[in-house]
Amino acid sequence: MPETDELYLGPTTPPLIVVLSGPSGVGKDAILNRMIELGYPVTVPVTMTTRGPRPGEVDGVHHIFVTHEQFQAHLAEGELLEHAEVYGGNFYGVPRSSVRVAADSDKHIIIRVDVQGAKSLRNTLPDAEFVFLIPSKRENLEAHLRSRGSEDEAAIQERLAAIEREYDEIEQFRHVIQNVEGDLDDAVHALAAALGAR
Repeated sequence: MPETDELYLGPTTPPLIVVLSGPSGVGKDAILNRMIELGYPVTVPVTMTTRGPRPGEVDGVHHIFVTHEQFQAHLAEGELLEHAEVYGGNFYGVPRSSVRVAADSDKHIIIRVDVQGAKSLRNTLPDAEFVFLIPSKRENLEAHLRSRGSEDEAAIQERLAAIEREYDEIEQFRHVIQNVEGDLDDAVHALAAALGAR
């Protein structure tokens, strides 16, 4: 169980909105899944994407998988809190409906987006806490991207090329947390402690 002084959500503590970002392969999903597994009071809105599901991903759980036409329809209807085109023409966005469902849970809301998405959310969610996740070694990012087995070489190279641009944005984040290979729980507790100390 989490320590009560790390991310306690008591009767007088309003839920936080947290924007968690960082380069591809840094472990955003792994950290969020582990936080939930350990019992932290957090919920993660389901994002929408036009990319295909990776092995093991479930529609409506990991992402809402849609066609480009469906994504554009949601965008035209104003249903997306933010959106971006990244990595080989795929679109990603945060549906307002997903955030509303998360808000009804009375838990801290952690929105997982890439760095471009985080930049878009600064104006939309000015009171949110922005967290940038970094690896202990940058070469770990490439290893993680390749281990997915879901992208071709061109897509991997595009993601790797974006890393330097993404690191240029690091000063725009209030919290920077290192995800050390093999120490996932340390990163989880560091995230909880940083947000609990707000």
